[in-house]
Amino acid sequence: MTHTRVEFISRSPEDTQTFGKRMGQMAKANDIFLLTGPLGAGKTCLTQGIVWGLGCHEYARSPTFIIATIYQGRLPIYHLDLFRIESSLELLDIGVEEYLEGEGVCIIEWADRTNDLFPLDSIKINLEHTRNRTHRKITIIAPDTSSGNLLRDLVSGF
Repeated sequence: MTHTRVEFISRSPEDTQTFGKRMGQMAKANDIFLLTGPLGAGKTCLTQGIVWGLGCHEYARSPTFIIATIYQGRLPIYHLDLFRIESSLELLDIGVEEYLEGEGVCIIEWADRTNDLFPLDSIKINLEHTRNRTHRKITIIAPDTSSGNLLRDLVSGF
């Protein structure tokens, strides 16, 4: 499977939320967003935007202690935080398949904690700190399908 890779610099948390909102507006059932990056890089900020773009008006918070939060927008939104997960077996024990195979959109923070359970056509998003403390480098890797083409258009228009 070939992939599209796009990068851009977000200049503020609001920029990151706006970009996420556009992604949410484009999201379709069964999309899986795998978010990675260090603490404070903007994973939850991007998630807030995606949730808003999917038509949910709640303020998404990182579900670190409860692992999963479900929001309702134009599609169900499954927000998972794997920060405290130590193995794939733990994820299987909590029923991660329900979220991955559901009819909604799945947003997984700290997805690099366990990579072996996620479909190959998932959209990978890495957020990194830059030298400017408010800027973030966002790298997106998506399959060369309609998702890859839409993301390329989205980034070029941002």
